[in-house]
Amino acid sequence: MRFPGRRKHKHYFPVNAADPLVQRAIPEEARAKTHAVGVDQTLVDIDARVPEELLARYELPKASSTVIPDEKAARLYAELLADKRISYEFAGGTIGNTLHNYSLLADDASILLGVMSEEIRLGTSGYRYLSNTSSRVNLDYLQPVAGPIGRCFALVTPDGERTFAISAGEMNGLRPESIPPHVFDDASCLVISAYLLRCKPGDPMPQATARAIELAKARGVPVVLTLGTKFVIADRPDFWREFIKANVDIVAMNEEEGEALTGESDPLLACDRALELADLVLCTAGATGLYLGGVTDDAVKRETRYPLLPGAIPEFNRYEFSRPMRRAACTTPVKVFAHIAPYHGGPARITSTNGAGDGALSALLHDMSANRYHRARVPNSSKHVREFLTYSSLSQICRYANRVSFEVLMQAAPRLTKGLPQREEGLDDEKYWAE
Repeated sequence: MRFPGRRKHKHYFPVNAADPLVQRAIPEEARAKTHAVGVDQTLVDIDARVPEELLARYELPKASSTVIPDEKAARLYAELLADKRISYEFAGGTIGNTLHNYSLLADDASILLGVMSEEIRLGTSGYRYLSNTSSRVNLDYLQPVAGPIGRCFALVTPDGERTFAISAGEMNGLRPESIPPHVFDDASCLVISAYLLRCKPGDPMPQATARAIELAKARGVPVVLTLGTKFVIADRPDFWREFIKANVDIVAMNEEEGEALTGESDPLLACDRALELADLVLCTAGATGLYLGGVTDDAVKRETRYPLLPGAIPEFNRYEFSRPMRRAACTTPVKVFAHIAPYHGGPARITSTNGAGDGALSALLHDMSANRYHRARVPNSSKHVREFLTYSSLSQICRYANRVSFEVLMQAAPRLTKGLPQREEGLDDEKYWAE
């Protein structure tokens, strides 16, 4: 496990520099590396710049996500290709993006559960998916299917708004029996998306997702849910609130999805309301930056050394140096929040925002996995006097997630194409990575 930037903590990676006596005292089975597990609709993103009238012709509601028939997808793809409107075709899927980024950042394994075309030919969606996925993402457990995987058209209009048209193919064909229990034994988290429950009647994907959640919870593995788009949540907000309360530990969302879920347009208040449903909330808020909300025990909360910030909750970042915990592990649970503005003000020019939220979530997952890994390797460390969810504080995770989002925004593809630098140029005189 490794982190970017300068780490000024005495607890750092790699931990193989620890006392040899401690190393010998650790059972061999505790030395195994951890990994992230994700369930996803395997699909390829097709990014295209289109005029407004094209959305009207194909009956695609602007800024929403719509599932379209395969024949309509074929016509749309042919038109985009003929008019040379396609910017790129790249492996996609919100969980696929997140696991790819996680493995690139951590230089460690992750396991993707989903489907893949049994027959792979050059130029097909399956071929592109495999070509654009990190070799550290374990695809051995993908369920073979006879047809194609999905295609997601990200149609960007001149005002920069994104509209999604999804051709499902066989992406929702994952069966519950294709979820192997043993992959959760050493897992640091299970990551799912709201899209997995938006399927046609008869598709087995919702049952497969429920099976994965059941296996994860039985082993105490945190369940992470990313909300997808505001339209998926707004369609049945009561269902999602109950689903999160019953099944989910960590929620990732943007400000629009947060409003659909909680009714609060202010991202900080949306985080506050979402913490009534889950134990940790990540909310990306565009030009406003990024928020984290969590729960910790009153006895171990840590006060910030940074200026206190105004907001809908006055001085909300007072305890941002705290590390989040599950509410059930707290004697006296208290809510804690952190915020960060866009890294260096954000990129000068943003080609596409597609994948930025997935990048932020991958940083959080990396920190969670690092915590589990460090606990297994150095169990007597003071870092583990309580059952924390993360290795770092909310404040530090904000910085890491913010930096990864910036890297995604600087490129056209929704997935990282390289890891972050070990030492940031231009930050030598700043305390950016220090708490």
